[in-house]
Amino acid sequence: MIEVADGVLVATSRVMSTTSTVLFRDGETLLVDPAWMPDELDALADELDARGLRVVGGFATHAHHDHLLWHPRFGDAPRWASPATSALAHDEREALVAALGAGFPQALVELMGRVEGTDAALPPASVPRGFAPELVVHDGHAPGHTAVWLPEQRVLIAGDMLSDQELPLPFDPDDLPSYLAALDLLAPYAAHAAVVIPGHGSPGSDADRRLDADRRYLDDVLAGRVPTDARLANPGMPEEFARLTAMVAARGS
Repeated sequence: MIEVADGVLVATSRVMSTTSTVLFRDGETLLVDPAWMPDELDALADELDARGLRVVGGFATHAHHDHLLWHPRFGDAPRWASPATSALAHDEREALVAALGAGFPQALVELMGRVEGTDAALPPASVPRGFAPELVVHDGHAPGHTAVWLPEQRVLIAGDMLSDQELPLPFDPDDLPSYLAALDLLAPYAAHAAVVIPGHGSPGSDADRRLDADRRYLDDVLAGRVPTDARLANPGMPEEFARLTAMVAARGS
């Protein structure tokens, strides 16, 4: 785990560079998207124990399988998400569990996606002292996708956006308008962020540059141009580019 700001720790999974964010102070912690392989969740629980941290809350940025996980040793603290995320976690539970793969420990399967919806601030009892998380809810990448802005720390937890490794990933069949609107919504936060934490990739101090790169990429695809974005060389991204190109073509047909 690395400390990217005062009281903000980030761990990165070996699978898809998925990040887990830990907000801590005075022995209490809020977990954002703890992820995602069983041994990594075990190690996260070990780290919290070693630091004497008690989990008082959890938050899931969106309803994808690698962002809805939990561990028995985190305890029974309330786990929150946007209302749309909570509804999807319930309604699409069978598919989300299947995405974890065969042999995923049953104890972790049972805890996956047990989130309650909130469309306002997180309850104070779920947040360590010194943090005032603002939920920035939108529909880019997934319905009810939520970024978390920490104004005192100037940290933007971006969910599956603003990645240095992944291209923008609008969902089918036509999430492009919502995705572009989400970038507009995130722009003032990115402009003031000292640190951005993507759901996949590396934390960085370049939130505004990442947002501009995402806009340029989408503008190129919409205009029928081949992007020059270096992320196209990363695993899985050529396929995502092809999928997005097909989505844009379908919009125009």
